[in-house]
Amino acid sequence: MTDSFDDTKASRPDSSDETKNDDSQSEPESLSDEFESSGVTDEASQPDAESELDEWFPPSTSQTDYSAVTDPLKETNSSRYAQQNGLPTKSRIPLEMVETAFLASTASLIWLINYYFPLGPILRMFFPIPIALTYIRWGHRASWMSALVSGLLLSVLMGPTRSILFFIPYGVMGVQLGAVWKRQGSWLLSIFTGTLIGTIGFFFRFWLLSILLGEDLWVYVTTQITGLVEWGFLHLGLLAQPSLTLIQALAVVAIVVNNAVYLFVVHLVALLLLDRLGNPIPRPPQWVQVLLDYEG
Repeated sequence: MTDSFDDTKASRPDSSDETKNDDSQSEPESLSDEFESSGVTDEASQPDAESELDEWFPPSTSQTDYSAVTDPLKETNSSRYAQQNGLPTKSRIPLEMVETAFLASTASLIWLINYYFPLGPILRMFFPIPIALTYIRWGHRASWMSALVSGLLLSVLMGPTRSILFFIPYGVMGVQLGAVWKRQGSWLLSIFTGTLIGTIGFFFRFWLLSILLGEDLWVYVTTQITGLVEWGFLHLGLLAQPSLTLIQALAVVAIVVNNAVYLFVVHLVALLLLDRLGNPIPRPPQWVQVLLDYEG
């Protein structure tokens, strides 16, 4: 009897389990019925993230900002616009610093080699060109920094006196030439202003060296000019004695002409050199192009 009772109990389903299953199945159905009866669906119950983003951030603005950051073409255009308008960019600042330091060291090295191993007027032609190239490529601030760094480097290597003799006139002359060349000024303007700076630098050099040596070097210049003028008067058959005023005037004229010829040669060297570096200077007058057979 015990076995038959157990078999009957095992074959009869448990009413408590059926009740639990019915309750678990009826709960979702009842919730869905309640939402359907209230007119709210599952999709509508969740907030629309895209609509809220569109409300606070318009699609056009967010799309434009994102493309301006991710699009490499627009990055190139923005950096080019910043470079044309003199605005600093991430790639422009380090390149400007490196080129300014390199050209400043180049100018100092040319002066240093010419002082200890003079090769005549060959290296003197290149004194202002690196600083002028700095102005053409990076503007007035970089060129002044290049001139100052050159002076500081020479003051460390050769002493402050020789660094001042480089800065005046060649450092200032390089800035002046770069400013005129970048603005496409004529050769007449650049040679005239450069000659003026070179003449002032010549007298400044004589004044500074006269103070350091304790002697008036201008007397030495006038003595040399006097000997030259007397030699000319003798060969011309003139018995007049040249006055001191005439001798000093001739000395000033000789200094001005010397600086003008020097600036003209510097222009010729810069014309041939900077054209090959991709930073051309203004074209020379027609008679210079015919003389050199140069087509720019």
